[in-house]
Amino acid sequence: MNKVVKDVEEALAGVKDGMTLMLGGFGLCGIPENSIAQLVRQGVKNLTCISNNAGVDDFGLGLLLHSKQIKKMISSYVGENDEFERQMLSGELEVDLIPQGSLAERCRAGGAGIPAFFTPAGYGTEVAEGKEVRVFNGKPHILETALKADFAIVKAWKGDTAGNLVYKATARNFNPMMAMAGTITVAEVEELVPAGELDPNEIHTPGIFVQRIFKGATFEKRIEQRTVRQR
Repeated sequence: MNKVVKDVEEALAGVKDGMTLMLGGFGLCGIPENSIAQLVRQGVKNLTCISNNAGVDDFGLGLLLHSKQIKKMISSYVGENDEFERQMLSGELEVDLIPQGSLAERCRAGGAGIPAFFTPAGYGTEVAEGKEVRVFNGKPHILETALKADFAIVKAWKGDTAGNLVYKATARNFNPMMAMAGTITVAEVEELVPAGELDPNEIHTPGIFVQRIFKGATFEKRIEQRTVRQR
């Protein structure tokens, strides 16, 4: 089955105000840059965005924050975005901060059809407020529910026309589990090849999870914190 769409506009057709979106990547690595730019152009509003972080002020999800298109962020790390901080402290933005491992597992559980699970992460902190607690092997655990999204938008290094995906290095964080958890999963890739060209042993996301795939026009691959050795 050929899942290729001609461009990012066709890939994100159907994204509407008020939807929940998952956006893959880790920091600024492996984020769906072309898709985020298209969401800005589409002007959809009141979005709930599930992502490891919120980008930086002028890149990634920071672009959607600047245009006031995000109503709620569900994230684990948000420390690089001044606009995020401003909106959160002013009450303009609803924020749900989740331990990073719990966020990854909640996305994975959503894709695997597991409604909830117990974890020790967050017990005894604000994360545990209002959640069920049970003791396993003498240690308290809190109940966390799975996360799903109307659209999961991921970025891969290579993909084929059947939607099979291969991620590169750090981009393998969050993209694979989010790809499983979307009602519609959109993949933007750097390289698009015919079905059968990828080594089956190297595929990270099987095409059964992907509904739309396209080759991204450009990838800036911004570095979040550039650190160099002094001369």
